[in-house]
Amino acid sequence: MLTLASRLDVMNRLGRAMADPTRSRILLQLLEAPGYPVRLSESLGLTRTNVSNHLACLRGCGLVVATPEGRQTRYEIADPHLTRALELLVEAVVAYDDGVSCVNEDCDVPLCCGPGAGRTGEAR
Repeated sequence: MLTLASRLDVMNRLGRAMADPTRSRILLQLLEAPGYPVRLSESLGLTRTNVSNHLACLRGCGLVVATPEGRQTRYEIADPHLTRALELLVEAVVAYDDGVSCVNEDCDVPLCCGPGAGRTGEAR
């Protein structure tokens, strides 16, 4: 069972990993399929050294695992639960105000777009 301290550690590691745009791009690639540093560097337009450094960080954060395959190393998301969580996170609509009035007057999500939100379109 995760304690508060271990939950905070998990959140901090995930936040650190995703705070860098390059690591986020790598994670998005690995959500599609396992990858190899050379192929990842080619598809992302980065140097192999850069990709390897970011993969080392993601490994250190516990988000990816590396499996040696002969002279290559295959990287993939460390756990199927993490894969699903990242997929859900990517699909989530992030709140922002684009100046457009809210489209759902019946919304019951606090501070979203219903009657309790204050100005129309304040947060979506």
